[in-house]
Amino acid sequence: MPPSDFMDEPPAVEGASRPIAVFANSYARLPGHFFARLDPTPAPKPRLIAFNESLASELGVDARGLEPDALAAMFAGNVVPPGAEPIAMAYAGHQFGNFVPQLGDGRAILLGEVLDRNGARRDVQLKGAGKTPFSRRGDGRAALGPVLREYCVSEAMHALGIPTTRALAAVSTGEPVYRDRQLPGAVLTRVASSHIRVGTFQYFAARGDLEAVERLAGYVVDRHFPEARDAERPRLALLQAVADRQARLIARWMQVGFIHGVMNTDNTALSGETIDFGPCAFMDSYDPATAFSAIDEYGRYAYGNQPIVAQWNLARFAETLLPLLDPDPKRAVELANEAISAFMARYQAHWLAGMREKLGLSGEEDGDLDLVRDLLQALHESAADFTLTFRRLCAAAADDTADAEARGGFANPGAYDGWAVRWRARLAVGGRDPGARAEAMRAVNPAFIPRNHRVEQALDAAIDRGDFSPFADLMTVLSRPYEDQPAFAAYADPPRTEERVLRTFCGT
Repeated sequence: MPPSDFMDEPPAVEGASRPIAVFANSYARLPGHFFARLDPTPAPKPRLIAFNESLASELGVDARGLEPDALAAMFAGNVVPPGAEPIAMAYAGHQFGNFVPQLGDGRAILLGEVLDRNGARRDVQLKGAGKTPFSRRGDGRAALGPVLREYCVSEAMHALGIPTTRALAAVSTGEPVYRDRQLPGAVLTRVASSHIRVGTFQYFAARGDLEAVERLAGYVVDRHFPEARDAERPRLALLQAVADRQARLIARWMQVGFIHGVMNTDNTALSGETIDFGPCAFMDSYDPATAFSAIDEYGRYAYGNQPIVAQWNLARFAETLLPLLDPDPKRAVELANEAISAFMARYQAHWLAGMREKLGLSGEEDGDLDLVRDLLQALHESAADFTLTFRRLCAAAADDTADAEARGGFANPGAYDGWAVRWRARLAVGGRDPGARAEAMRAVNPAFIPRNHRVEQALDAAIDRGDFSPFADLMTVLSRPYEDQPAFAAYADPPRTEERVLRTFCGT
């Protein structure tokens, strides 16, 4: 199956002054009903809040000589870069299990794509850039709080080594938005491998537009999974590749205590990146039932449910591909079921491999799964902090006498003591140098995560007082999550009782 002809390199822009980046938009070469063409709605008084210089360099974005006001105008959507073709993408989705046949980019506008310094194609999107044909009754704008939350958590996820969309810039618009109260408006510039979702396929499948599903599948293969082109069944290979990326992604979420909060199919990216940081949060005390999202009333997307939900979302993706898997409908269902049934084993393998690394275990032993599960059970029963416990185990792995900090987090220290005897016996298998083991463990067990109370404190300061220094400090800490940072040691602490965050909000 030959590659599509719309994956050429971005063209040079003739007659333009030095562009900030060379844009193209391969998605805009697809049929017109895949999207709507429109320009962003200008912001009255844009002001640059944050600009991600390291990501800009990675993307080949050249901001040399541009004043903050010029950058603000561009990242607010007031100035469309040369070569960009702004569009709002169409998609559908299951939201909390209920299918909505038309969603789409209601407040996001895709400017286009750039080739980064590694030759990878990256979407550049403005989130909060104004009304689109998919806005329904929304205003198409974003409030400052959700913009800063996504900037903060997406960049933290990147620093943690988890596939994610990135934040290039945050700009205040100079005009209010109205949610439960009047709030300052803002625009986020988001970067992704692509913004194609399970819901994108559902949009066309729900309309019986098989030609569009096939066209979209070909585009996704060309852009993300070129190895699937030469498979015996290319569309089955696509399904299997997407499932494996999701298995890897969800395993990484679980290993750091991340709770997405709104795992709808329209928030499931085919690229395998974490996308749409709405009511997301990180777990403090370990509890599989932890859910923070104010709209997740029944805990559908609780921490412990995330692998099951991911499999469910993949089943919805498989349904859209059925006519492409085999001409015989019965055989197509069999192939889809096999691929979806294999997901949980893939997830479990990725998750257990990562948990072995977190515990400093060399090789694979039959009792490893029980060792991990028993620790998690002890954490749950003692309401011990997930992140701190694993970080403190790094020191305990290097020194048999360094258990005090780790066991001190348990309401029942005896539960830790009994488990630690088994853990140390397992560490002895393989004869690894204790110092090297501890160093390797520190590289996968973060000292710092975006603690929910710290995030809320930074957002409150920005929204209520226009003070962005707490946000800047938090971003500094989160950029090096695996390093001990004595000057910011308090950022590793769990919240005091009065600081606990019990609910998070989308802000849409």
